[in-house]
Amino acid sequence: MSRVSLDIADGIALLRLENAAKMNAFTVGMLADLERHLAALDREASVRCVILTGEGERAFCTGADINGWGDLSPAEFSRRWVRDGHRIFDALARLSKPTIAALNGHAMGGGLELAAACDIRVIAPRATLALPEARVGIVPGWSGTQRLARLLPEPVLKEMALFGRRVAADRALALGFVAEVADDVLAAALAIAAAAAVLSPRSVEIAKAMIHAGAGEDPAAMIEALGAAGSAASADRDEGVAAFREKRAPNFPGT
Repeated sequence: MSRVSLDIADGIALLRLENAAKMNAFTVGMLADLERHLAALDREASVRCVILTGEGERAFCTGADINGWGDLSPAEFSRRWVRDGHRIFDALARLSKPTIAALNGHAMGGGLELAAACDIRVIAPRATLALPEARVGIVPGWSGTQRLARLLPEPVLKEMALFGRRVAADRALALGFVAEVADDVLAAALAIAAAAAVLSPRSVEIAKAMIHAGAGEDPAAMIEALGAAGSAASADRDEGVAAFREKRAPNFPGT
């Protein structure tokens, strides 16, 4: 049974982590479900915005279920668990649609890294942010020391990763890590998504790629994607394809 549900309505996709009994901690199956849904959403033209949230009120996601990785060898932990998580979270960060994390509860460890992979975040007043990996003898493995370092001041990140301190919702807002504190985070996220859904999807996609290129989110891929989009919209591209199919020399107009 899938523990990551996907519902689409009015151009808005809602992804929900459904493992409330374990505070929505990730299992291997949940990672696979998320990856499958993200691949489908990236190709679904009708979707204009994606919201990611968790089941229940206690937690958005508390990271990785220790039962999922606790018995792995060091090599398996590195090759499978860490690399798989990185690949999937990177896919979320580079999704062509704008994304919102609706933090219905605590976001800890991999859950905080998951939220960081979204474009913006809305948080419940009682929710906190944390990187508790050192309590179980590991370190952040799904971009907690990399992507989060671009979104939070270094001293704040060190507070969490080195000293085990939590960041409350109001402080996360003051730091600019979240866009809004709301009692009903899903309603707030849906309102933001509805506003995004009426914007030009192509303009939004290109703006996101430009911002990511400038911010260091896989700049090489972002720059090449933007260049490819520009060349694909040219008369030269149409002439090149036509000439290839007609087995003749192209006559490029330069437009």
